Amino acid sequence: MQRRGALFGMPGGSGSRKMAAGDIGELLVPHMPTIRVPRSGDRVYKSECAFSYDSPNSEGGLYVCMNTFLAFGREHVERHFRKTGQSVYMHLKRHVREVTIACDAVLSSKSPYRKQDPDTWENELPVSKYANNLTQLDNGVRIPPSGWKCARCDLRENLWLNLTDGSVLCGKWFFDSSGGNGHALEHYRDMGYPLAVKLGTITPDGADVYSFQEEEPVLDPHLAKHLAHFGIDMLHMHGTENGLRDNDIKPRVSEWEVIQETGTKLKPMYGPGYTGLKNLGNSCYLSSVMQAIFSIPEFQRAYVGNLPRIFDYSPLDPTQDFNTQMTKLGHGLLSGQYSKPPVKSELIEQVMKEEHKPQQNGISPRMFKAFVSKSHPEFSSNRQQDAQEFFLHLVNLVERNRIGSENPSDVFRFLVEERIQCCQTRKVRYTERVDYLMQLPVAMEAATNKDELIAYELTRREAEANRRPLPEVVRAKIPFSACLQAFSEPENVDDFWSSALQAKSAGVKTSRFASFPEYLVVQIKKFTFGLDWVPKKFDVSIDMPDLLDINHLRARGLQPGEEELPDISPPIVIPDDSKDRLMNQFIDPSDIDESSVMQLAEMGFPLEACRKAVYFTGNMGAEVAFNWIIVHMEEPDFAEPLTMPGYGGAASAGASVFGATGLDNQPPEEIVAIITSMGFHRNQAIQALRATNNNLERALDWIFSHPEFEEDSDFVIEMENNANANIISEAKPEGPRVKDGSGMYELFAFISHMGTSTMSGHYVCHIKKEGRWVIYNDHKVCASERPPKDLGYMYFYRRIPS
Repeated sequence: MQRRGALFGMPGGSGSRKMAAGDIGELLVPHMPTIRVPRSGDRVYKSECAFSYDSPNSEGGLYVCMNTFLAFGREHVERHFRKTGQSVYMHLKRHVREVTIACDAVLSSKSPYRKQDPDTWENELPVSKYANNLTQLDNGVRIPPSGWKCARCDLRENLWLNLTDGSVLCGKWFFDSSGGNGHALEHYRDMGYPLAVKLGTITPDGADVYSFQEEEPVLDPHLAKHLAHFGIDMLHMHGTENGLRDNDIKPRVSEWEVIQETGTKLKPMYGPGYTGLKNLGNSCYLSSVMQAIFSIPEFQRAYVGNLPRIFDYSPLDPTQDFNTQMTKLGHGLLSGQYSKPPVKSELIEQVMKEEHKPQQNGISPRMFKAFVSKSHPEFSSNRQQDAQEFFLHLVNLVERNRIGSENPSDVFRFLVEERIQCCQTRKVRYTERVDYLMQLPVAMEAATNKDELIAYELTRREAEANRRPLPEVVRAKIPFSACLQAFSEPENVDDFWSSALQAKSAGVKTSRFASFPEYLVVQIKKFTFGLDWVPKKFDVSIDMPDLLDINHLRARGLQPGEEELPDISPPIVIPDDSKDRLMNQFIDPSDIDESSVMQLAEMGFPLEACRKAVYFTGNMGAEVAFNWIIVHMEEPDFAEPLTMPGYGGAASAGASVFGATGLDNQPPEEIVAIITSMGFHRNQAIQALRATNNNLERALDWIFSHPEFEEDSDFVIEMENNANANIISEAKPEGPRVKDGSGMYELFAFISHMGTSTMSGHYVCHIKKEGRWVIYNDHKVCASERPPKDLGYMYFYRRIPS
C-alpha cells in the first residue's frame, strides 16, 4: 500500500497537489504547527471515509488529516479542507496487481502430497497440552448417536461437543452462509473449557478435535476415554454429518434453510439499492432494519436527498453526528457505488481461490453502529439483539435529530384509541396514544394442524427417551385472520385507576386505530417466556397477506349510551429521596437517560411517554419512571411529546443538521447581540448558537469553521422559517403528527429471524423492488426465488392510495 503526503490549497491548483518526497519537506514547513502525532486516546481513522465508504482500496484512495486524524475519500477531502483550513493529509492507496494475485495464490496452495500421504510432516497435528489432565464434569450428560442440535439455536450441522461439560454447540459462521453462529466459541469464552470434538467426524480411527485455548486443531490421545464419559463408543461411530445413516429419518428443512433460501441458485444483484452490509458479529439485526428503512422514499429524500447540505453543515467531527452517518449509510446503500460486478482482477483472485461464484463485499456499518449504539447498554455490545427494539431505538434517534421541519419517521406514526371500561361502575374512558408499530399476537389455539402437532410431540418425546433420531419437526400453521382477531379482543386490566371510585379497579381494555399510518409495521409476537422463565420462540407459519385491509379496526369514539369516567387525576407518588431534586431543578431534555427510556419502551409503553417519565422523575432510573407511567397512563396527553417552557416545543424534537438541540431552541437575544457586535450577520449568530446549544465560545468557533455559511442563503431562510413556525406552534399547539388515510396496505418488505430467541440466531430481510423480491442476507444481495413470507418477524406495509 502506498503512503504519500498531500497538500491542499496550494497556489496554482484548485485541488490537491501531490508532491515528490524532496519537495514536500520544504512545503510542509509553514504547516508544521498543525501536524500532530497521535496520542493515547486519539481516534485515528485510516480505513474508512467519514462521509462515504471509500477506503485505501478505492480508486481515489483515502486522505487522513494529520491534525484531526479523520479520513476522507477524494470526493470529500476538499470539503474538510474548506471547513477547517487543514492542509496536510496522508494519502493511502492500495494497488492490486493481477500477476501478484496469481503468484500469491500459487504460493499459498496446498501441497499435492498432502492427501496422497497423510502421514507426512505436513499433516501432523500437535498433541493438546490439555488432553492428559482434562477435567470432565460428572453431570450425567449422555450424547445420543444422532439427531444432534445446537443448545443455543436450531442448527443441526457443524456441531461441536465440548469435552468438559458435554455441551453441543455450533461452530463459526463462514462467508458462504455455511457453518454456524459461533456458540461453541462463546461457550468457551464464558466457561473456559478448552477442547471440543466435531460431531459427525468421530470414527474408530479418531475425530476432529479443536483447542480453543491453543487456537488450532489438535490431537487428543485419550479421545476414546473422553467420549466414553458422555456415552459415545468410538468403535461404533461412523463419520457422517448429523450422525444420520441413509436409512435414518432425515431432519426437516429448518427455518434457517427456508428463510435463507438454501439449496436454490440465487442470482447476485448489483447496482443502486442492491448493496449489502457486512456482518460485524451479530449486527444482522441492524442491517435488516436499515435495509428496510432505506427502501422507503421518505427516508431516501430526508437524508440522501439532502446530502450536500447535511455534509456541508456537519460538525467538525462528522463521525459523531447522527444525520451525517444516516446520510452516509443511505448513500452507501442506494448509490450503487459499492455494488458493482467483480472486475477482472477480482475475478482472477476468486478463480485462484477456487471461488467460482462472484463474491459480494458490501459496506461495513461499523461507524454507523458505533454512533447509534453508544450509551445504549445492549446495542453497544456485540451480542445479538431484537430487531424490533432496534427499530424503535432508531425512530427515537430520528425524532431527536430531525432535519428542519421534516421528520421521516412520521410515516410510521399513528394514534391508538384505548377504551377502558370500569367493571364496577360500567363507565368508560377513551384515551389516545402515539405508536409506531402494530404488535400482532400469535393465536396458537387457532392452529389448523393440531392433530399433526400432537402426534409430533408424542413421537419426539419417545425418540428422546429411546435415544433415537428426532422426527421431522412440525410447524404450527396459524391463519392470519385469527391473529388479527386476537389483536382486537378485549384485554383484562387489574390495576386500572377508576376516577369514579378514586381507587384502583378491574377494567376491560380494547385498542383500535384512531389514525392509520402511511407505512404500517407489523410485529409478530413470536417470542415469549416458558413457565421456567426461559425465553422461547413459537415455531409458526402465518399466512401473511400481500394486501392488508384493517379499515374495520378504525376507532369509533364515545358511543351512544356510554357514560365517561370523570376527569380526575390520581395522586402523584414520588420517592422521598428524589423529591427535593425534582422540586428544585429540571434536567436538560438532551440529558435524558436513554437507557432507561429504552427499558420502558421495551415493556410496550409509547416512546414519548417513556421520555417524559424519565424526564419528570429526574433520571432516577427505570423503576421510578415506571411508577410515573402507571400514575399518568390514563391522561389524554400521556403519549404526546415532552414540552417544557424555555425549550419552545417538543424537547424530543432533536438536533438540526447543524447538531443543535432543536430548531425551536431560540437563542437568547443578549448572546445574539454580542456576536453581531463583532461584525457577524444575525443569521450566522443564530445558526451558530443553535448548533452549539447557545454556548458563546463554541458558537464563535462554529462561525470560523463555517466560512461558506453565507453562500447557502436559501437554506438559512428555510431554517429561520422553520424556527418561526415552531415559535408560532408554541403559542398554538397542534395535534400529534400523523398522516391519516385509508387502512388498505400492500406488503413490500419483511424481516425474518432464525434461532430460538432474539438474543441468538440470525436476521435477514426480503424487500420487493422493481416488481420482484430480493433477499438481503448481510453482505449478500440476491434475487429471491422463494420468499418465505409466512416465517417473518416484522412486516412492512405501504398504504394503497384510495
